[in-house]
Amino acid sequence: MSVRLRIGIDTGGTFTDVVALDEDSGDVATTKTPSTPADPSRGFLDGIDKVLGLLGVGPEAIAAVSHGTTVATNALLEQDFTGLGFVTTEGFRHVLEIARQSVPDGYGNSYFWVKPDRIVPLHLVREVPERLDHTGAVVRPLDPDAVAETARWFAARGVTAVGVSLLHSYANPAHEQRVRDVFAREHPECAVSISSDVLREYREYERAMTTLVDAFVKPKVAAYVAGIQTRLEALRPGLSFHVMKSNGGVISAREVAAQPVTTILSGPAAGALGAGVIARAAGFDRVLTLDGGGTSTDVSVVTGGRPALTTEGTVGRFPTKVPMVDVHTVGTGGGSIAWVPDPGHSRPTLKVGPRSAGADPGPLCYGRGGTEPTATDAHLVLGRIPPHLLGGEIPLDEGAARKGLEQLAGALGMPLEACAAGVLEIAAWNQANAIRQVTVRRGLDVRDFAMAAFGGSGPLQACRLVEVLGLEAALIPVNPGNVSAFGLLTVDVRNDDVQTFVARHRDLDLDRLAEEYARLAERARAALRREGFDDAEHTVARAADLRYFGQAFEVRVTAPASDALPPVDGAFAEGMLARFHDEHERLYGYSYRDDPSQVVEWVNLRVTGIGPISTPAPAELPAGDGDPSRARTGERAVHFDGTWHDTPLYRRAGLCAGDVIDGPAVVEEFGSTLPVPPGFSARVDPVGNIVCRRTP
Repeated sequence: MSVRLRIGIDTGGTFTDVVALDEDSGDVATTKTPSTPADPSRGFLDGIDKVLGLLGVGPEAIAAVSHGTTVATNALLEQDFTGLGFVTTEGFRHVLEIARQSVPDGYGNSYFWVKPDRIVPLHLVREVPERLDHTGAVVRPLDPDAVAETARWFAARGVTAVGVSLLHSYANPAHEQRVRDVFAREHPECAVSISSDVLREYREYERAMTTLVDAFVKPKVAAYVAGIQTRLEALRPGLSFHVMKSNGGVISAREVAAQPVTTILSGPAAGALGAGVIARAAGFDRVLTLDGGGTSTDVSVVTGGRPALTTEGTVGRFPTKVPMVDVHTVGTGGGSIAWVPDPGHSRPTLKVGPRSAGADPGPLCYGRGGTEPTATDAHLVLGRIPPHLLGGEIPLDEGAARKGLEQLAGALGMPLEACAAGVLEIAAWNQANAIRQVTVRRGLDVRDFAMAAFGGSGPLQACRLVEVLGLEAALIPVNPGNVSAFGLLTVDVRNDDVQTFVARHRDLDLDRLAEEYARLAERARAALRREGFDDAEHTVARAADLRYFGQAFEVRVTAPASDALPPVDGAFAEGMLARFHDEHERLYGYSYRDDPSQVVEWVNLRVTGIGPISTPAPAELPAGDGDPSRARTGERAVHFDGTWHDTPLYRRAGLCAGDVIDGPAVVEEFGSTLPVPPGFSARVDPVGNIVCRRTP
């Protein structure tokens, strides 16, 4: 019997997660393999080999591979921008230096805050003679000889990536396109990104920064994806290979080199989407996702099975104005290092993260040369995790973890158990504060949500976060360590286009509005055709950014997605206006719906093209007799609430739907562990999720 596999692979800082779906039977197989930071593609291919071995099939069974990668993110966070240059309109050389009149949170307007180095130093910014007005009309023609001299100047100085952002090019891309053509002739080794391809939206600083990020990551992402594509082609010729985008869709590998900035939050987006699908199937419509890895934790808000999107995102300190899943990241994970910043102080303090032991050397208990205790070491010493990972593939050295934590406890003047518990408490509050960033600070009551906790380290703190935040419940999906990889199999192909279109609503030119939307829709459909979708499969969604005249920022409103788009006419425009008033009131508590003196202004038009990919449905778990003892594997001493408990251990694969486990208990599986403290119960739902709640 033939097998057709779709494989999702998410490369994290510590482990590479793999999920394989049999398209015919619906069966799912999961596994993990250590990441290989020096060459992430090696861990990627190791994961494919491992899952094929588990299933007993060869590469001919693979129909498609989807991948979530952190290559672009990591390259940006390393902040080594050697070889990056910038081209702008004459007279605007200092656009990066001026940036925005803002300083980071916590500094206020303090005089001692020092602006960090720009992504491109001033001596590598070059101006070219040209000028467009805000409508795109040519005020001063482009000087091609000056552009050629600029290209040669960059080549002589070893600049191999250049971002081009000319004034008002969102309204007319002709000058930027000519700059790109001249660079291709004069400096062909240079990777060039032009803002009219990357972001056709006004606001010069954000457009320039997004274009420079795209140019910077382009060679790295292109080389990485091309390397994997070549190896996959050797493994199975003609294999379909997609890469996750930050907007919650995927894109074919051949298209990635043209849009590398769209993969900047590839991995976290897949986790939020996968958790959203799982939580909705489990009956939870308002969910906070907590993706705990080895290096960091990503949190987001999901309603109706879909995470919120934003175009106001940042990676590190860099604004990246492309559609992306709204994810907040905190440097707390299983490998987060516990440390004392002031060991000689009379009252030393304990910190956890953001530094991480990562995959290499890893925590002390890995025995690979780590020298500082981590959250994983604390879990091990307190009995919260077994003395091994991945079902025994990675043995853990409790003695090494204990020795490191004893040294830390000595520096703090604390008993060992209190020190280890303190490490986990600080880690939990770090995660709780990240959740508050995406809820309380945005006017959402965190108590209205359940939490989906996943990733290798996510379930470890799930019950404590329910207590700290007052959440409804914590949902632990099946194979929680592989939810991000599963998410890669649940997403559609998505392409986004934007066009600045500033006009007051009462003066709206409906013919021009329809023309711009039609042009954007055709670009979206052309991209889907390149991805292999027939026109009959296309779905196109329209949106627009609107504001009250005089406001500095806009509100996004979306028209219903449709394969047969309704006409852009007066009814369409009035419908968008009504949705704007509704959304403004939802976000800020008021609107000027009934005040005719308040003018509404259209700012940006947006179109998303969607090519559908079938989503796997969760398999139902057989119902049991309500007695979970069939899954019990023994017991060990586990430290909860300041004391040691003789705690029963359960094998998750042995649990059935309807089983209830009262804490204290520990549920173990291949890729993760769930400690259930006293005062909590864990119920297995019909599709195998474990739902943890406080007992009455």
